[in-house]
Amino acid sequence: MTELMFREDAYARDGEARVIAQTPEGGVVLDRTIFYPTGGGQPGDSGHISWQGQTLKIATTVKAEGAQIALVPAEPAALPEVGTLVMQDLDWDRRHRHMRVHTALHLLSVVIPLPVSGGSIGVEKGRLDFDMPEALEDKEAVEEALNALIERDLLVTESWITDDELRAQPDLVKTMSVMPPMGVGRVRLVRIGDDNEQIDLQPCGGTHVARTSEIGRVVLGKVEKKGRQNRRVNLLLDD
Repeated sequence: MTELMFREDAYARDGEARVIAQTPEGGVVLDRTIFYPTGGGQPGDSGHISWQGQTLKIATTVKAEGAQIALVPAEPAALPEVGTLVMQDLDWDRRHRHMRVHTALHLLSVVIPLPVSGGSIGVEKGRLDFDMPEALEDKEAVEEALNALIERDLLVTESWITDDELRAQPDLVKTMSVMPPMGVGRVRLVRIGDDNEQIDLQPCGGTHVARTSEIGRVVLGKVEKKGRQNRRVNLLLDD
């Protein structure tokens, strides 16, 4: 099992780890990692690892067998042997933009309080698919409300509940198509706001900024009709 360093500190840009396996596909499995694996609409992290004067560029990160995480090289190359101590270096700019977009999408689900049927996160933009039979009446008003929340510099924190507690509170789950990962006994909740005013609370395993002001201004892009009652709302970072 790989220790999830990114879960403890989403702002960690580097860190030591030891190689515990190599995958049949040519990936490197570490005992602990700062690299987030593809999941929940968020792409896997990239960067590089180095050891004994050698460097290996990492193109992406994926989940592997047995709760392990594999770092996927950008091209075929010699891998560090099992037991080797390596230094991980994250492509921080790319990750941080994913964090900004991801947190902004949580807020988008607040200003458009409809069930979510899908979503994805990128470096420049992200999108959510809503169960929205009718078109948005005023896209500019939605964009204004979203940026107003961002500018409030709201705190973003996490907590944990048991699987049974989540089953007893199904309203916490906004996604229609994908249920939060369950089966290990507990589920992570991401909260925006504080005890005085909670803006959002939902299960999520991704990485987020610590305060909403870090997102910066966003722009709503196209609102596309996808099927009989689904609409895709695109969101772009304005820098």
